[in-house]
Amino acid sequence: MAEYTIAVIDDDTITLDIVTYALEEELSANVFAFSRSEMAHDFLVNQPQDNLSLIISDQNMPQYDGLTLLKACREAGLKTPFILLTADATRDTVIAAKKGGATQFLAKPFTTENLVQKVKQLVD
Repeated sequence: MAEYTIAVIDDDTITLDIVTYALEEELSANVFAFSRSEMAHDFLVNQPQDNLSLIISDQNMPQYDGLTLLKACREAGLKTPFILLTADATRDTVIAAKKGGATQFLAKPFTTENLVQKVKQLVD
């Protein structure tokens, strides 16, 4: 049985596949992967507290961006650690992520080693 349960949201299916594969292979994690943010939103806001070990979300997506998903999670009472991924690492985005309750911020492009290292820091 997987020690970690992680939700990953990214509309770029290549990035989604890479992140999912890295987490499954390196951490033996159970990954819920979503390429559509509206499906991820519905899934996340209906999760019981402590059901997920971690949430990883891209920032720039149609329907719900990463900051909107973060806000919805926090409003639903989820205190699950949250990593925000973005290719547009502006100061304003980083500040908004921190104010919104993001645990970590990871700028694209990133290595899978860097991703796995950040995940281990948060879930161990």
